[in-house]
Amino acid sequence: MNTFGHLLRVTTFGESHGPAIGCVLDGCPPGIAIAPEDFVHDLARRATGTSRHTSQRHEADEVEILSGVYEGVTTGTPIALLIRNTDQRSKDYSKIAAQFRPGHADYTYWQKYGIRDPRGGGRSSARETTMRVAAAVIAKKWLADRHGVRVYGWLSQLGEIAPQGFDASVIEANPFFWPHAAQVDALETYMDALRKSGDSVGARVTVVADGVPPGWGEPVYGKLDGDLAAAMMSINAVKGVEIGDGFASVAQKGSVHRDVMTPDGFLSNHAGGILGGISSGQQVVVSVAFKPTSSLRLPVDGLDADGNVVDIVTTGRHDPCVGIRATPICEAMLALVLMDQALRHRAQCSDVGDVSPRIPGSITTDAKR
Repeated sequence: MNTFGHLLRVTTFGESHGPAIGCVLDGCPPGIAIAPEDFVHDLARRATGTSRHTSQRHEADEVEILSGVYEGVTTGTPIALLIRNTDQRSKDYSKIAAQFRPGHADYTYWQKYGIRDPRGGGRSSARETTMRVAAAVIAKKWLADRHGVRVYGWLSQLGEIAPQGFDASVIEANPFFWPHAAQVDALETYMDALRKSGDSVGARVTVVADGVPPGWGEPVYGKLDGDLAAAMMSINAVKGVEIGDGFASVAQKGSVHRDVMTPDGFLSNHAGGILGGISSGQQVVVSVAFKPTSSLRLPVDGLDADGNVVDIVTTGRHDPCVGIRATPICEAMLALVLMDQALRHRAQCSDVGDVSPRIPGSITTDAKR
């Protein structure tokens, strides 16, 4: 499957070292103002080569709008977006074309298809996520304009390091999307040492959506949290997803975890803004765990396509921590799922209207733990 969503359907195509990558966004409502320059900001946030702590591949990431937009607004027909690949170095992968790198999809792609594109991981490359971010530019715009929903995120753990404070104003001011400015120098030192050692590390990204109204999501199949978990797990290198407190709920008592409601708002948000698969009107909170990068220059035993033990050393340009630039990707998947769920809710329940009582999302706006 290269398509996700129900009423809002996104299909991506292309490989890391092919001529181009692209997507088709189908089911998008008409009348949304959109232009090529609207994609620049979020694509730059996701891009490699913006700091020494990510892959040094430099792509222009210029979006071509091929269809679905006329005189600057969406028409309701399929929106096709294309980005040309301009900085491939396929020769870096010539030595591993007949090898299976540990921790990669080389072996599983080979078993499934009997053929694989070894250049940069082909379809399994994080390059594919560029088009999710591009599609979500439209989703973020629609959510904000029609419902006042704001989607944003930050790096909430890098290896063993967690933020010692939270200041949303500094997240975009450093290359880590880190919410505590005083720690950025220490992160720089940590990543410099890690890169010099040739190793990698995992990370945690937290994304939230403010202003989500109650009622989005389905009660059994198509739960909002179920769709979010599937969407986040579809991102390369993701190995865990939490909604709200997630696995920390295991150690909590029910008297603590339940989010008490008052006429003035919810007293807590341990559930992450979703109850019974349906949004509660609180801040939607999702955390995503990324595994350490498996592309290392440290030699390791592996197997080749003939089943022989070989010495594998991965060359090329790779991220020592993929989570560093994953915040815009996780934001994208949250925005696309929310827009799809909003359209589905509108299709079935637009006649329901406002239902009383309407409980404010929270007494305080700080649902971040």
